[in-house]
Amino acid sequence: MTTAPFVYVVDDDPAIRRSLERLLEAVGFRVVSYATPAGFLGVADDLAMGCVLLDLRMPEMDGFEVQARLLLINPDLPVIVITAQGDVQTAVRAMKAGAVDFIEKPYSDDVLVAAIESALKTGAATGRADDISAAALLIDTLSPREREVLEALVAGQPNKVIAFSLGISVRTVEVHRSHMMDRLGVRQLGQAERLSVLASLAQAG
Repeated sequence: MTTAPFVYVVDDDPAIRRSLERLLEAVGFRVVSYATPAGFLGVADDLAMGCVLLDLRMPEMDGFEVQARLLLINPDLPVIVITAQGDVQTAVRAMKAGAVDFIEKPYSDDVLVAAIESALKTGAATGRADDISAAALLIDTLSPREREVLEALVAGQPNKVIAFSLGISVRTVEVHRSHMMDRLGVRQLGQAERLSVLASLAQAG
């Protein structure tokens, strides 16, 4: 019988920790939660292989500092960061710092579980370069207007604002959005945002 993998949750909100524990244990993970970054980092060098779910917004120490310290202590632990909705610049910074993925609040259970399963398969580094290259190729298939719409959506702008700023109708924005999602082969905006973030890492490199 295969031993269930560990998921280490680092979040200062007790309600979120309990919710994640119930969800992840129900789908077969072993969950260990930490209320403070210091508590997590104090044992990080002894942790069994698994995946870290890291909230970026914590009062004692933000997620970026946790990432930086974890990289020195246990660099093989893949990290998924949890960000506020539409805060893609933060996601880019986290992924440049070594996170394998990001999840936006509010997130669906399916998206979260899929991200964890992917992180456990690829590890902290393996496959990351391939993901970045594949995302850049997909983003390159978009027309200039579709890319403008995607960038605006990633920035959290609603269709009406995008329409006004681009000088087109809301209906035209919806058409470009639909075509963009089809070209990228995704159904949820969060998936398109992830591809956009990964592609930006290729440009940065």
